[in-house]
Amino acid sequence: MKSIDVFAHVLPPNFYQQMLAIDPQIPKRAPFIKHPLLSDPNRRNQYLPADSYQVVSAVNVNPEDYVDSKQAAKLCQAGNEEIAAIVNHNDRFVGGVAMLPMNNVPAAKQTLDDVKQSKTMAGAQIFTRALGKSIADPTFRPVFATAAKEDVPLLLHPVFDSRKPDNNIVFSWEYELSNAMLQIVQAGVFQQYPHLKIVVHHAGAMIPFFAGRIKYILPADQAADFHHFYVDTAILGNAPALKLAVDYFGSDHVLFGTDAPLGIKPAGATKEIIRAIQAAGLSTDQQEQVFYKNYQRLFSDAD
Repeated sequence: MKSIDVFAHVLPPNFYQQMLAIDPQIPKRAPFIKHPLLSDPNRRNQYLPADSYQVVSAVNVNPEDYVDSKQAAKLCQAGNEEIAAIVNHNDRFVGGVAMLPMNNVPAAKQTLDDVKQSKTMAGAQIFTRALGKSIADPTFRPVFATAAKEDVPLLLHPVFDSRKPDNNIVFSWEYELSNAMLQIVQAGVFQQYPHLKIVVHHAGAMIPFFAGRIKYILPADQAADFHHFYVDTAILGNAPALKLAVDYFGSDHVLFGTDAPLGIKPAGATKEIIRAIQAAGLSTDQQEQVFYKNYQRLFSDAD
């Protein structure tokens, strides 16, 4: 069955060299960035199952963490142009995801406008925190407003909270995603923009497992707003957990995503996640929704 992976990653080589010139310690702090297939995406094709395609976003190197607002806007623009070129030269890539300079909200809004007009870029990536603040902070509300107005999907990726001394790659990102989702809901983002599209990495993290706590602790309108989120399937397999995510968010709100080429050597967990979806007890119609139909519906310019 055809599959479209909405959360695969690349590392645009020219953009990365610019970032290394600013901070040579990036690979030491983020060892995963040294994965060879991030910067050589054409080599990934040999590992992809037949009829499997990817939507690609930059791995975590966020310019606003390193430079001022003007330079961040320039780096993001150049990086987005490079991502578009990578997509256009790889027949297994069906779309790119834009970087946003979150220390330059006007430039971020312009990027969303550009994505709306693009035939190559499919959405924009945001992170659980930016500039030391929650993504739900009022500073970033114009980004949500513009994405809602332009009908541009936002892909929510985790980052570590630098205030915490014990961040780890196994559990911390799942907490950060869950907490960011709560903060978005409690900030009333979906109340203000009910048609906003936010796709959350890692199957919505802790949310499906703690559905009961959400239902009985939060006000009813906030509990309901969690169902506005879309989620991917990037949890390295685990059919029962994927079924839980589908049961909570609905098969129309779950999109195939793998985190490729990260997670399982050499090129990610694409095959494992396909097998897990097939083993999760979903109907053929539900599998088609997850594997590709939800992407085609959600991303208006999808082929």
